[in-house]
Formats: sequence, structure tokens, C-alpha cells
Amino acid sequence: MTTEPLSFPRQHARTQRFTLGAPRAFTVAPGGEHVAFLRSGSGTDRANALWVLDVGSGEERIAADPRLLLGGAEEHLSDEERARRERSREGAAGIVAYATDAAVELAAFALSGRLFTAELRAGTTRELREPARHGPLIDPRPSPDGRHVAYVSGGALRVVGADGEGDRALAGPGEDEAPTVTYGLAEFIAAEEMGRSRGFWWSPESDRLLVARADDAAVRRWWIADPAHPDRKPARTAYPAAGTPNAEVRLFVIGLDGARTEVSWDRARYPYLARVHWSADGAPLILVQARDQLSELYLAVNVETGSTRMVHADEDAQWLELFPGVPSWSPSGQLVRIADEGGARVLAVGERPLTGPQLHVRAVLDVGESDVLISASAGSAAADRETGEVHVYRVNELGVERVSDEPGVHFAVRAGGVTVLASARTDEPGTRVRVLRDGKQIATIASHAERPSLSPRLTLTEAAGIPCAVLLPSSYEQGSSPGGALPVLLDPYGGPHGQRVLAAHNPHLTSQWFADQGFAVVVADGRGTPGHSPAREKAVRDDLTLTLDDQVTALHALADAFPLDLNRVAIRGWSYGGYLAGLAVLRRPDVFHAGIAGAPVTDWRLYDTHYTERYLGDPKASPQVYAKNSLVTDDGLAEAAGRHRPLMIVHGLADDNVVVAHSLRLSSALLAAGRPHEVLPLSGVTHMTPQEQVAENLLLLQVDFLKRSLGLDR
Repeated sequence: MTTEPLSFPRQHARTQRFTLGAPRAFTVAPGGEHVAFLRSGSGTDRANALWVLDVGSGEERIAADPRLLLGGAEEHLSDEERARRERSREGAAGIVAYATDAAVELAAFALSGRLFTAELRAGTTRELREPARHGPLIDPRPSPDGRHVAYVSGGALRVVGADGEGDRALAGPGEDEAPTVTYGLAEFIAAEEMGRSRGFWWSPESDRLLVARADDAAVRRWWIADPAHPDRKPARTAYPAAGTPNAEVRLFVIGLDGARTEVSWDRARYPYLARVHWSADGAPLILVQARDQLSELYLAVNVETGSTRMVHADEDAQWLELFPGVPSWSPSGQLVRIADEGGARVLAVGERPLTGPQLHVRAVLDVGESDVLISASAGSAAADRETGEVHVYRVNELGVERVSDEPGVHFAVRAGGVTVLASARTDEPGTRVRVLRDGKQIATIASHAERPSLSPRLTLTEAAGIPCAVLLPSSYEQGSSPGGALPVLLDPYGGPHGQRVLAAHNPHLTSQWFADQGFAVVVADGRGTPGHSPAREKAVRDDLTLTLDDQVTALHALADAFPLDLNRVAIRGWSYGGYLAGLAVLRRPDVFHAGIAGAPVTDWRLYDTHYTERYLGDPKASPQVYAKNSLVTDDGLAEAAGRHRPLMIVHGLADDNVVVAHSLRLSSALLAAGRPHEVLPLSGVTHMTPQEQVAENLLLLQVDFLKRSLGLDR
């Protein structure tokens, strides 16, 4: 008996986009002797285990197996843990996050709301049972000395001894505080838009913590209902839409004895607590932003008094971007930051830029004694554009040295002279993980991810200065009878924080599958997308419609070099890409003949504060800007062209990021204007579509719609 091979849509869904089984979340011991990481057992296994690589021998072993720890029982997630995973777009199961002490000897993690610790060197794991008495917990983190574990439960920050004794609350909503107060958790905006997923930080001496207090009492409440289950009460959520109040965030220094000192800064002027850094190289460092994101302060904290001292201030006429890994201190006590200076995005140590316009710095990966490890792409002055590539570099006062040695997308973690380098390339699936010492490979970390059933036929290029990826059907042959012009499918994200043109294999798999259905697929990263230059990224201030203009420009420029049938052009996208698809069909029907808008933002007044106000300002001060950039307003369709094109709208009814009201309002406006369209509501689906059957059939239904709309089914 033979087994039919899985279709690509089913394989893509079952493997969660081929991420299952791939190693991730690396932590290198300070002496470089071992590396901790997460990985599931196979390419279809959702449950991550905690693993340890012995660098000297190259041996891998499991430090914590979630199935054994739960005794085979099903994992149960609290509402807080579900929200945390939704914010981080985490679709896996088992151990999805962990934290270690400074020596990377003790790891702590949560499973089903219970607290576990693992002795990484000894290979033993235990549950600390006392914390379970207080209900489900999240985000456990050992103290640097490994003697305590702090965690959050019931909105309170608690601490327990690593031996399981002495569990107690350090900070929690008291009798004099509202039930809307939490300690130690990142508020919605920090987790969704700022890249700050945590709300407490240990001191290097392990004797106290910095703890964020968030009160979302002023945040407006929305209700997320599931119409497929009318017997269930709608979920009540605090959602800070553009122009409305955010959560109030304060910061406290709290000792293990419960002593509390509030950290003071001008919270009225700088309400966003964007970053917190606390290392042995200096005082605690915080980065606070103004509501309009045009100014920010780097502040050093006096832990005894709570007072702050300004270390640096930044201003920008468009907005100030936040970056991974900064701010931090160098071992010599200098401020390490990423800044937009002189038209380039540079690494600065102290007040001195160490890189120039040849590099576009994206993140700080490690700050060492003699250098800083960064990730960067080619800058505006680079001799080679290296379309879609992201590399790892060592930087110091003497210059810049590339660590990654082949074209692709690279990421690294480093400590103790050992670098874990993860590399994705266009010519092989997945990510290859190598362990380096002094630039030489000494070990590898295996991937258990499945091999995709197809490979992208990928061309990376630039069209009118716009980075593009073009994918043709695997069987396409230029000049043969079926080798004429192909119907075109644009498949962008196309907006801020979402680079799609990458020099890697797996990001283009779905686009290739669409190509194999008979399309020439184009992915274009126009203005507003990251990874190229500050000016290009910030050109969309007050005008997100420029992102559509660049899709059109790229399409027409590529038609000179590729077999594109400009009389049959469709566009699909999710989230910002869904907004772009809707915008394309409504405003440029002369170019686009059909569109699929997945989870689209249609009225920017309904999206969150930090993201939306960064690009469009305050809706009360600039209502005309919001109207211009939205698909719908209170008066119906916004600036829609007269010609109608087919549009499919797809939206998860449980989406608490881009709520389904966006799609319902668009559908109502289309109906009022007499414009036929299709709506595909996904019951129980959030902004992610992790369910296997839903994800598979969603791809199949989209192909059916595209072929019908472009007349390809005849």
C-alpha cells in the first residue's frame, strides 16, 4: 500500500510554514562550552523541547521534554499566555520560551501555566510546585546568580527560590489599586508594536528588579465575539485605537525584601517605555518615547533614589524607529545605539558612528570587549546592492568585518568566543546552523524541519530601484507554445516592518506554489519597507498610498524583462498586504483586475496607537490624512475609482489585532456602492491561521477565486 504524498498546501500548513523541527532561541554559555536551544522532534511536531549542545564534543541532548513533564497530558494555556503567544505570533507548543541565569546553567520555563526549571549541565528537570497555588503563571526568569526565579501570575510579580521554597509576591495589584493594574507584564502596545515582550528585569547582582506597572483602565474596551458560538460570551479586550488613551506605564525598582522605589521621568511628555537594559556595565538604562515618536530619551536610572539622568536625546522629523539589542552599555561604559545620521542607519558607540552609508544596520546582536556584533544589509552607498541579503558583521574602531561568508539571510548569537550563526540561502531549504570559534566551524546544530515538496524558481532583482522577487512556474519554458505571457499575481506585504524580498529559500515557497498554478508571481518591497535606507523607509509619512504606487511601478518595469500579461493582473496579501490589495482594486482598477484582501486594515482609526500614529499622526489633528489612507470612512468607500474589480475579503473572527470590524465595514461600504464582492469569515481564527485545514483550504480557495476572476477557468 502506497501513501499519497502531501500536497504543498497541506504540507505547508502541517509544518507551520516549515518552521517545526528547526532549532531556534539559542543561548550561548559565557564560557562558550555549551549552547541551549529549542527544537521539536520532527517537521510536524508542534511541541518544542529544550536542548543543549556540548560545544566540545558536538553532542546534543534533551534537557527538558514537555511530554514527559506533563505526563502525556494536553497542554492548557491561560488567557494571558494565549495573548502573549498571539502578540509574538507563536504557533508552536511545548516549551516556546525559556530564560537562563547568567552562567546558562539554570533554565526556567512555563508549561500549562506551571513552573519548571532545568539544570542544563546536569540534565535534570523539576517542577516548582508552590507557585501553582496562585494560578497559571507566565514568563519565569531566573536571577543571574541562579538562586531565585521571578514570574508573573494573576497580574502580580512573584519570586520563588530555585529550590522551590520562599514563594512570595513582590508587587501586585493591592486593595488600593484597580483590577486593571498588572506588574511585570508588557502592555498590548509594547508587545504588539514596540518589540518589548517583557515587563521585568533582574539586576546583575540578583538583589532587586526593575518592574513595569501597567494600568489599562483608560484604554477603551472592545468586544471580540465568535458568531459561530452564540452561547459563548464575547471576549472583552482593552484596545488602544489611534487617537485614544494608552495604558499608563510606570517603572519601579523593587528589592527582594519588597522595598519599592519608583523611577521618575517626564511620563507626560514621554509616555512610552520602549526599552529597558540592565547589565554589569552600567546603571539601568531605559529608552522612553514621546507619543508622537518624534523624540526620545536615553536615561540612566539611579536605583537608590529612582531619579534618572539623560544620557542621550534623539529627534526626527518623520519618526524614530526602535531596534533590537539597543540601547545597551559597552564594557567601557559607553552608550551603544542605532541611529539615523547623515542619511544612513548607523551603529554608534558613545557619540561616534562606527559604520557609514555602506551598511544599513538592523540590530545589535552582542556587545563584546573588543567589538560589537550586528546584523545589517547593504546601505545606500554599498558597491553591491545584495538584494534581499542580511549579513552579520563585527564592528569596532578599526573597521568592519563580515562574519557570514555566503549570500543569504543570516542571524547570530554570541558569547564566550563562540558564535552560533544561522544562515538561510536561496539554493537550499530551511536554515543551516553552525557553531563558530574564531571564525572556524567547530560544530553544527541539526534541523528536523521537513524538506518542502517544491523549490522556488526565484529571480532577485531591482526594478526602477525597487527590490523585487519574481517567480515563474517550474515548468515554464520561454518560447515554447505555452511559454507566452503569464497572468500576474502580486504577492506583497509591501509596508512597514515587513520585508518580503529576501535572499532565502523558504520565504518564497507559497509564492512559488501560486506560480505553479499558472502565474508569474511578483513580490516588491517599495517605499516604507525596511532594510534599505532611512529616507526610503520614512517616505510614507502621512501617505501610505505610496506603497501602492511602488507596486505599480515595479510591475511595469518588470514587464520589460519577464513574461507578464498586464491585461491579467491580480494581487493578494495579508494584514498590511491585505490593505494594499484592497487599495489596489479600489483605486487602481486600470492596473489590477482582481484582489484578495486578508485581514486588511480598512479604516486606520481602528488600528492601534503606536503603529498608526507613527505614520499618520493624530487622527483628531489630521482627519484628512486618515481619510486619504483608509479604504472606508464614515461616508463609505474612500476615493474609490469608478470601475469595479472582483475582491475577496478574508478575515479571522477572533482577530484581536486587526479586528474583523475592518472587513465588515469594507463589505458594508461595497454593498452600499453596489459592488459585488466575496467575504470569507474564518470562525475561531486570529491574526494567524495556524489550523491545518483552514490554512490549506485558504490557499486552494484563493487560487479558485483568482482563476475565476481573471477568466483562467474557461
